[in-house]
Amino acid sequence: MRRFVRVALLCLGCGVCSLLYGFSQLAVSLEQEPGGGRELQARDPAAAGGRRRAGGARAAAAGSAGRGEAEAPVAARYDYMKTHPSEKMHLAVVACGERLEETVTMLRSAIIFSIRPLQFHIFAEDQLHKSFKDILDDFPYEGKVNYTLYPITFPTESAAEWKKLFKPCASQRLFLPLILKNVDSLLYVDTDILFLRPVDDIWSFLRKFNSSQIAAMAPEHEEPRIGWYNRFARHPFYGVTGINSGVMLMNMTRIRRKYFKNDMTTVRLQWGEILMPLLKKYKLNITWGDQDLLNIIFFHNPESLYVFPCQWNYRPDHCIYGSNCKEAEEEGIFILHGNRGVYHDDKQPTFRAVYEAIKNYSFGDDLVHSLLQPLELELQKTMRTYCGRVYKVFIKQLTKSIRDLHDRRSKGR
Repeated sequence: MRRFVRVALLCLGCGVCSLLYGFSQLAVSLEQEPGGGRELQARDPAAAGGRRRAGGARAAAAGSAGRGEAEAPVAARYDYMKTHPSEKMHLAVVACGERLEETVTMLRSAIIFSIRPLQFHIFAEDQLHKSFKDILDDFPYEGKVNYTLYPITFPTESAAEWKKLFKPCASQRLFLPLILKNVDSLLYVDTDILFLRPVDDIWSFLRKFNSSQIAAMAPEHEEPRIGWYNRFARHPFYGVTGINSGVMLMNMTRIRRKYFKNDMTTVRLQWGEILMPLLKKYKLNITWGDQDLLNIIFFHNPESLYVFPCQWNYRPDHCIYGSNCKEAEEEGIFILHGNRGVYHDDKQPTFRAVYEAIKNYSFGDDLVHSLLQPLELELQKTMRTYCGRVYKVFIKQLTKSIRDLHDRRSKGR
């Protein structure tokens, strides 16, 4: 009997130990679960959404994307590239009309500083395909870049409506999750974007997404007194001043799987189901086309958006009414967005100077002597303009990116 009691106690002790070990492993696995990316694609983010107001969600997201959030030591980023050499970053752009040169200049800026391989997805009118191919095939990629050209494609039954929305081809970006079905994550940018630091750094925001977030964008304005949406919009918009979709980072797997809250039905709709009903309801009330539709979607689903600071989408509005992007003042501009055609007129010479410098740079030339120094001289000539008064924010990060690139090359020798 005494032996039986000892055996029973021993079995009970083993059982308790096993149970405790199981709980400890579960806790560890929960702590290590990634917020965004390929390992968390089965979660339904629609079910995780809270009842927070859009403004509150913006503040919370902006807080998580504060100063220096995406910063990583040069050595760390270089080491990551060596250990993940085949992990491509996917970048998409839509080009129509006279946007060939502008698009190529944007692609050049992405190539100059980026670390990991790039996959370009270029959606363009048929007549532009040959020109893109001739130019891109002549770039010295060094195995760093691949590209695919696509025709402009809209749903057959509503193609005419989508084509004439805002600008020709602009709404193509709304359909990227449905067209690029095998792409997990994607950075979409307008043609008038210039990268002043590696694409890797904005790509790293994907790892900062929580389980509900599916996309990341910057606010439309920092200063509500000059905001467009909060003063003139006739439709719902995200947060206090709306969002700008010129730089849009997407976890497209999550977008395809999410069911979106909306004001058209009590039933949640998937991405492919919500776009056309949304256009039909609001087409007489929207001004900025597909960007307005994105604002409406994230107004109803604020928990799904990650907001990054203005220096990742720096536009003329951040300086023509006085400098109002504090992050850029402190750390410099990371991504320059020359909307309103400022690269091609004399209204904002600071923006045009940066564009011309990158457009005219020849791959392989010394970046300091061939790009940075001539650019600084041109920017100094603009000091009598509002944006020229803060011209140093235009080269602050660029200077650091050139130094980091030199350090990586030195380490790679």
